[in-house]
Amino acid sequence: MHLPDAKPQTSAETFQLLVDAVTDYALYMLDPDGRIVTWNSGAARFKGYAAHEIIGQHFSRFFTLEDQADHLPAMALATAAREGRFEAEGWRVRKDGTRFWAHAILDAIRSEQGALLGFAKITRDITEKRKLEQATYESALQLKMLVQGVSDYAIYMLDKEGKITSWNSGAQAIKGYTEAEVLGQHFSLFYTAPDRARGAPGIALRTALEQGKFEAEAERVRKDGSLFWAHVLIDPIYTEAGEHVGFAKITRDVTEKKQGEEELRRTQEALLQSQKLQALGELAGGIAHDFNNLMTVMRGSADFLLKQPDLPAEKRTRYLNVMLETAERATSLTSQLLAFARRQPLEPEVIDLSLRLDAMGEMLQRTLGSLYELKLDLAPALWAVEIDPTGLEAALLNAVVNARDAMPSGGTITISTRNRARQDGEGVLLSIRDTGDGIPPETLKRVFEPFFTTKPTGKGTGLGLSQIHGYAIQSGGSARIDSQVGKGTVVELWIPRTTKQRPRDKAPETDLALPKGLRVLLVEDSEHVRYFGNQLLNDLGCTVFEAPGGQEALDLLLEQTVDVVFSDIVMPGMNGLELASEVKRCYPAIPVLLASGYSSKQFIPKDQRAFPILRKPYKLETLAMSINQLMDDRDMGE
Repeated sequence: MHLPDAKPQTSAETFQLLVDAVTDYALYMLDPDGRIVTWNSGAARFKGYAAHEIIGQHFSRFFTLEDQADHLPAMALATAAREGRFEAEGWRVRKDGTRFWAHAILDAIRSEQGALLGFAKITRDITEKRKLEQATYESALQLKMLVQGVSDYAIYMLDKEGKITSWNSGAQAIKGYTEAEVLGQHFSLFYTAPDRARGAPGIALRTALEQGKFEAEAERVRKDGSLFWAHVLIDPIYTEAGEHVGFAKITRDVTEKKQGEEELRRTQEALLQSQKLQALGELAGGIAHDFNNLMTVMRGSADFLLKQPDLPAEKRTRYLNVMLETAERATSLTSQLLAFARRQPLEPEVIDLSLRLDAMGEMLQRTLGSLYELKLDLAPALWAVEIDPTGLEAALLNAVVNARDAMPSGGTITISTRNRARQDGEGVLLSIRDTGDGIPPETLKRVFEPFFTTKPTGKGTGLGLSQIHGYAIQSGGSARIDSQVGKGTVVELWIPRTTKQRPRDKAPETDLALPKGLRVLLVEDSEHVRYFGNQLLNDLGCTVFEAPGGQEALDLLLEQTVDVVFSDIVMPGMNGLELASEVKRCYPAIPVLLASGYSSKQFIPKDQRAFPILRKPYKLETLAMSINQLMDDRDMGE
């Protein structure tokens, strides 16, 4: 059986099928008076009317009573007829009386001759979209109220260039500007002049973009010009599409916190210095006996030589060599005491811990006394570390003294070094192990706390182990302690490895000759040291002029021509640094060599280290080497 062919559809029928297939939009036509002449399935779905119920009715029935009273339907028709289109959002009414939020478009339909034939009406239910927008608006409003209500934080926004686009009450309270004064201003307004000069505002914005956040503490400027310490956080802001539109900035005034931290730092510094002095007493007690022995040798040798003027040259030389060696040993002891006692820490140095500890072994053994055995288990080929050697000595001495105190009847203390790699990098492990009674678990977990001590009142400050812990942290490492009751305790410091090279020792200078006829002005307030220096300079072939002080030296320079000024630093009245600065100003061609019994790095401020310093007590070789180096430097500079 053959079915008849389907009847071809007209374009009008095809268009009607298309319109009816749209269910998310109400698509229908009105006559010039506003009566409905067509109806689609989308209109039926969300307005609730079937086609036979609504065709021929006026479209105003979809408007609320309030809008009808305001003649909104007639105004919509008039606008569309006059301008070609009317578009609006508003409440509309379904057949069952419920309301929905609609987006409506009304387009005029005209003939080729321009006569008005009616209107095309498109309506969409956007109730959910409106609810979301309303919720977003209310959320934004609440957020704005929240931000405005925060008075302890400056919370505001910047555009992409860093100009201020919003301002809250906290910002006004902290910075002193009203909203009207800062909107549109660049946020660099709050930076100090030096920070602006080095480009700090731009660096902050670039860092926020590159790393997702910028955070710092720095000084900022209020409207009245006063400074305050600020904790600053800057986050970039992006749209949902990923477009960068600006920055969120949060600033908190942390001036009181910084002042508190500074006060705490000063207090801790004073307490740690107290602890260092306590440890210095331990060290000095151990050294005193050896120092007296050295002085006995010196005094005895000098006395013997004075009473034996006809002593054979070989024997006299032997006694003099003994005295020189003894003086070197005494110098080493005083150097250790001076280095340990200084208040200011040295700048970090690249060192081999095994070599440093080997040199400290004798000093530590003297500190311990005869009841204790000190063992050094030092690894060869140890990785270099960059630390403050004075801090290391203080930390190690504290650990050794604690170990000694844990063994009142004597025992063994072992100091060892090892290369040790961890997950966070490579480093050197320094261990101090004792054979004492150990520490109970409830006490062990508190030993790194400042002021915590188990010693009797007056026997300890409780800062020893906390100083060790603090030193390890400041060196970029860590400290830990492990103990077993009845077996002993081990304190470990892990210090990160450095790739920097250790400074090489200079080769000894064998040629002691100075430039012939060198004229040296020797400035020294101590008559004995001045005599000794004069003798050494004479032995080196110099012509020597003497001055007991800085002002006398300047007076002598007015009368004599000199090639070098060699001055002590610590003198009454004008000190050596002041003299050197004056000589440099008035006689720039005359080099100055300074001498001091203190470590130069400890004694001389960083901004005044313009002059070479010879360490006391000096000898012929070091004096000659220093003067030759001084003259070479001068000749190279000419």
